[in-house]
Amino acid sequence: MKGLNCEVKKPLKLKIDNRSAINLAKNPIAHGKSKHIETIFHFIREQVTKGMVEVVYCPNETQPVDGFTKVMKIDRFTFLRDKLGLTEC
Repeated sequence: MKGLNCEVKKPLKLKIDNRSAINLAKNPIAHGKSKHIETIFHFIREQVTKGMVEVVYCPNETQPVDGFTKVMKIDRFTFLRDKLGLTEC
């Protein structure tokens, strides 16, 4: 980000539509059901504990990244495109 001359505001907000994943990231206590979590999730949990990342709930209907990853109707695509601040050519 520094190479792009972008100012990084901390903590970075990670928008997640899964409340269980948010709870696991915020609570460093290991649960029986979470003992086989991938290494990447331990990294995210560590960053949340350090205050570098903040995980926040974002309902599935308003996930802006869906515009890049899913097939959708034009009205939903337009809504998500506008949320990202992109304009029509």
